[in-house]
Amino acid sequence: MSGYKHAAEMLARRQKADGARGWRERLRTLFLIDEQSPELVMSQYVALTQQIPTLYLVLGINVVMLSLTHISSTPWWLTSALPAPLLGVGVARCYRWMRWRGVAVELDVAAARLKSVVVLVGVLGAGFTVWALALLPYGDAYAQCHVEFFMAVTVVTTCFSLMQLRAAALLLVVIMFVPFGVVFLTSPHPAMVAIAINMLLVACSMVLALLRFYGDFAALILSEHELIVRQQETQRLSDENFRLANIDVLTSLPNRRRFFTELEATLDRAARGERCFAVALIDLDRFKTVNDMHGHAAGDRLLTQVGLRLKRLSGPELFVARLGGDEFGVILTDCHSPEPLKAFSTKVTQALSGPCVVGDRLASISCSIGVAVFPQAGATSEELFERADYALYHGKQAHKGELVVFSDEHEVRIRRAAQIEQAIRTADFETEMWVAFQPIVDVRHSHVLAFEALARWDSRELGPVGPDVFVPLAERTRMIGQLTEVLLAKALTAARGWPAGVSLCFNLSAQNLGSAETMDAVHRLVRQSGLAASRIEFEVTETALLEEFEVATRAIDDLRALGVRVALDDFGTGFSSLGYVHRLKLDKIKIDKSFVTDVERSAQAGAIIKTIVALCRNLSLDCVVEGVETQMQMQIIAGLGCHHMQGYFVSKPVTGDVVTRLIERINANADAVREGAAQ
Repeated sequence: MSGYKHAAEMLARRQKADGARGWRERLRTLFLIDEQSPELVMSQYVALTQQIPTLYLVLGINVVMLSLTHISSTPWWLTSALPAPLLGVGVARCYRWMRWRGVAVELDVAAARLKSVVVLVGVLGAGFTVWALALLPYGDAYAQCHVEFFMAVTVVTTCFSLMQLRAAALLLVVIMFVPFGVVFLTSPHPAMVAIAINMLLVACSMVLALLRFYGDFAALILSEHELIVRQQETQRLSDENFRLANIDVLTSLPNRRRFFTELEATLDRAARGERCFAVALIDLDRFKTVNDMHGHAAGDRLLTQVGLRLKRLSGPELFVARLGGDEFGVILTDCHSPEPLKAFSTKVTQALSGPCVVGDRLASISCSIGVAVFPQAGATSEELFERADYALYHGKQAHKGELVVFSDEHEVRIRRAAQIEQAIRTADFETEMWVAFQPIVDVRHSHVLAFEALARWDSRELGPVGPDVFVPLAERTRMIGQLTEVLLAKALTAARGWPAGVSLCFNLSAQNLGSAETMDAVHRLVRQSGLAASRIEFEVTETALLEEFEVATRAIDDLRALGVRVALDDFGTGFSSLGYVHRLKLDKIKIDKSFVTDVERSAQAGAIIKTIVALCRNLSLDCVVEGVETQMQMQIIAGLGCHHMQGYFVSKPVTGDVVTRLIERINANADAVREGAAQ
C-alpha cells in the first residue's frame, strides 16, 4: 500500500506540473500516449490485447442489428454499402489483435500500436457516427430509439474496453456524444432534448470515471514498477551480501563458510553416487617468517599472490578456498587412484615454487599438504576435515614440504591420542606426575652446574606416557598451567636438598608465559621455595616467543625482577634467534642438539657452534650445548670452546632420590682427574 500511495503521489505531482503549462497543453496531453513511462505503455498494450477483440465483436453485432432494423425503411447503401467497409476494418483489426495476444514486443512497437488504436478509434468513431446520424431520419420512433441505443451502447462498451488507453476513450466520447448531443438538443421534440441531456450527463460521468480509473491504473503500474525495482535492488544486495559472506576479501577465493558448504554438497553427491573424493589442507611453511621480518602488510601481499596462484588451479574437479591465516582448503573430486593426488601435489608445489614479491623484496615459500580421502578416512565432513588436518599436522612435524595422506596408522595414533587426552583430563597430577633431572656439567672440571627438570607421567590407566606426547596435549587442552604448577612445586622441593652451588632449570611454555594466573603461581612458588632466586633458572623456547613476543617479554622481565635467571632454549632452530638475543635480557643460551648430531661429520655444524659460542662470550652469556651423546662429540665441542654440556654422555635423566649420589659421583671423577694430574 505504501508503494501504491507513493506512486499515486508521484502521478499527482506530475499532473500538477502538467497543470502549470496551461489548459491547452493539458487538454492536448489527455489525447496523447504517455511514452515517458515505458512500464505504463507496456501495461496498456497487454491490457488492450485482451480487450480489443471483445470490443470489435460487440461493435460488429451492434452494427448488424442496427442494419437489420432499418433494412426495410432505409436505402440499401445506408444499411449495407456504408457499414460494410467499417465492419471489414473491425474484423481485420480483431483478427490482428487476437494474434498479438501473449507475444512479447519491444517498447517502440507497443507504442506504435497504441497510437494506431487512437487513430482508428477516431476514424471508426467518426464513420459510425456519420452512419448513425444518416439513419436517424428513417424508420419509426422505435427505429430512431434503436439508433440512440446503438450510440449509447457503442460509446459505453468502447469506453470500458479502452479505459486503460485514456486518449482513445476520450476521443471516442467527443466524436460520438458531441454530434448526437447537438442534434438532440436542437430537436423540437422535448423527449429528444431530455435524451440529449441524459446522454451528456452519462458522458460527463463516464469521463470522470475514466479519468479516475486511468489515474489509479497509472499509479498502480508505477507502484508495481517501483516495487519491482526495489525487489531487484534487494535481490542485488542479497546476492552481494551472499558473495561477500562466502568470499575471502584478501584473496578473492571462497572463504571457510563457502568451503564447508561445498564440502557438504560434494559429500552428498559422492555418497549417492558411491564415488570418492579428497579433502586437502595446504599450510605455508615459512609464512610466519615473512610476517615477523617484514610485517603483516607484507604477509597480506604474500597471501594475495598465493591466492592468485592457487586460483589458477581451480576447475570443475578442484575447488580451492582460503580457510584463514596461511591455510587453504581444497576439494578434489577426481581421486580414483593415488596418481591424481600426486599430480595435485606437483601442481601446488610448482605453483608456489616461484618467489613472491613482498614490498621491495622477494620471498620464497613452500607448503605442506594433508589429505583425507572419502570414504576411507571418514564418512562426514567433520571427520574428513579433522583427518586432513591431522595429516597436515603430522606432515609439518615429520615431512615438511610434502603431501601426507591420512592412513590407518594415523587412525591408530588418533585413537591413542584420544585415550591419552581422556586420561590426562581425569589424571591426579599430584600422584601421577613426577620430575626427572638431567645434569648440566662443566666438563673441564667434571663439575655439576645445574639440573634440568623434565616432566614424567605414570598414568594409572595407560602406564608411562612420554613428555613428547602429553606436554603438547596438555597445551591443547589448556591444562599446561595446572601441570606447570605441580611440576615446579615438586622440582623446587627436590632442589632444596641439593648443594648450594647447584641450580634448577625449569621449562616454561608459551601458554605459561601468556597466562597471568600461571605466572602468578610461578612467582608465588619461587618466593615460597626457600631457594635463592639466583639458583633458579627458567628456560623459554623460540616457539614460546614467536606466539606472543610482547607478552612473553613482559613475563620474562617480571621473572628477572625476582632475581631468577632466564635461558633461551633450542637456540638455532627458529628463524629469528639473533633478534631475540638482541631484544631480550638473557643469562644463557642453550644450543640445540640438532647441531651436535652432525658435528662429527659436518664442518658446517662445528662452525655454527663455534660462532654461537663466540657470540655468547662477546655478550657475556653462559652457553650450554644440549644432546651430547658420545665422547667424540664432547671432545669436538670442548675443542670449539664450549665446556658446559648436557646429554646422555654426561648422564641420562634420573629420579630425585638419585641426584645427590650422581653429584657425588661426578665430583669424585673430578677429584680423580685432579689427583692423577698431581701425581
